[in-house]
Amino acid sequence: MSEPKKLFIKTYGCQMNVYDSERMVEALGGNGYVEVDTPEKADMVLLNTCHIREKAAEKVYSELGRLKLIKDERPDLKIGVAGCVAQAEGQEIMARAPVVDLVVGPQSYHRLPEMEKAIQQGKKPVDTDFPEEDKFEHLNKRARTLRGPTAFLTVQEGCDKFCAFCVVPYTRGAEVSRPKDRIVREAQELVDAGVREITLLGQNVNAYHGHDKGLAGLIWELAEIDGLDRIRFTTSHPNDMDDALVDAFGTCDKLMPYLHLPVQSGSDKILKAMNRKHTRDEYFRLIDRIRAGRPDILLTSDFIVGFPGETDQDFEDTMDLVRRVEFGASFTFKYSTRPGTPAAEKPQLPDDVANERLYALQALITKQQRAAQDSMVGREVEVLFEKKGRLPGQIVGKSSYLHAVHAVGPESDIGQIRRVKIVESGPNSLAGVLV
Repeated sequence: MSEPKKLFIKTYGCQMNVYDSERMVEALGGNGYVEVDTPEKADMVLLNTCHIREKAAEKVYSELGRLKLIKDERPDLKIGVAGCVAQAEGQEIMARAPVVDLVVGPQSYHRLPEMEKAIQQGKKPVDTDFPEEDKFEHLNKRARTLRGPTAFLTVQEGCDKFCAFCVVPYTRGAEVSRPKDRIVREAQELVDAGVREITLLGQNVNAYHGHDKGLAGLIWELAEIDGLDRIRFTTSHPNDMDDALVDAFGTCDKLMPYLHLPVQSGSDKILKAMNRKHTRDEYFRLIDRIRAGRPDILLTSDFIVGFPGETDQDFEDTMDLVRRVEFGASFTFKYSTRPGTPAAEKPQLPDDVANERLYALQALITKQQRAAQDSMVGREVEVLFEKKGRLPGQIVGKSSYLHAVHAVGPESDIGQIRRVKIVESGPNSLAGVLV
């Protein structure tokens, strides 16, 4: 038998890219590839890129420069760029970085096996189409090898919201939902392989329409799977939190009490400029409805400061919203332009102003995060242990609220849900003892 070819994937960005990278490994497995942990060991390197963060494309070109040094010594090494930067840049990547052998967008990675064969024939394929066929149906069936206790599962892709700051509609395309039967089948396969918690993924996951009862209907159907103990979903838009989904937090035992619900700004003027299509008061009312059904839910969000036109009062409106909602954590960003988006054409705020606002918001969010974690001390929570910790005898997992929790316990508890009493709150995790 010939020795298997080796594949290294570097994944940037969101959980959806993590999921996509797993499927790329499976897709290329049919061509004889096995995954390795460093590019130096690989016969093929794929960069699965993200276009959300600042200077995303330049970071990719910088990484390609490092990979060129490896390829100079090993000319047979194949290098590919996948994901959202690939979708946005296309042929320009080939022009700027001749070291690249293939470019594939996030909707076309099911074609990787054919593209890899084309490389062997001396071609340099580029595929950034939005194909009509369902890429998931063209991928290999997910392997039944033993997995860790948690997994991501993409159920929806793309976005129709066209927020003024965002490139997702241009790189991921329009909203598309996978049929519920295929999702249920894949979820069952994951559970059969040892998964006990599944996070449903989508650029706008609560706009899912592959079930006649929406995302809530899908969650209730997945909850019927024996052995699937926990369900989560991310990322959501406030406008798509329908009554059935809100009610599910209070009635579905397997839906965890954690919700990431980006608001981006607390100013109605800025929300309108962002094309968010909701107001601060509508967000407040939604939060009240969610907490009425699940009072202990932990809420997180996304915020952008320094958006074009943001005044001191607009920023204070954001700080006021954060104080009133009291988030358990949040992601905060300083606005940066994305070519091709409407906001990129507007006058930009001075960098020092945006930086000052970012630091102030981060300080408030950090204070709220610590308060949320400190409030857990003395409580008993259920923890799904996922792996060994850094210290001898330590195991690490996640609580129902997505807090990282470590405790001293046997390795046999990895993959199990155990009751833990929280005894200490650290900067980014909780310490507990098994009950």
